Amino acid sequence: MKIVKNAVAGTLESSDAYVQVEPNEAGIEIVLESVVLTQFGDDIKASVMEVLAENEVTNAKVSVNDRGAIDCTIRARVETALKRAQGDL
Repeated sequence: MKIVKNAVAGTLESSDAYVQVEPNEAGIEIVLESVVLTQFGDDIKASVMEVLAENEVTNAKVSVNDRGAIDCTIRARVETALKRAQGDL
């Protein structure tokens, strides 16, 4: 999947995540802010990387502002932002 434009998904509400995807020609870059960064930061990054791999994304900057979202919510937000960034949604 090629990222052609900036796209976002989610909100900054409690128990949600705001995800922004941007084109990036230097590989994968993940920027993470989270209210549970110390406890779950590595798990959140791993989930984001899995969604990127499943969608065959090799070049993208993904910024996640997590407000305590569960894993399936984070994955859904990343996938939606990716589809919007390639122009599908």
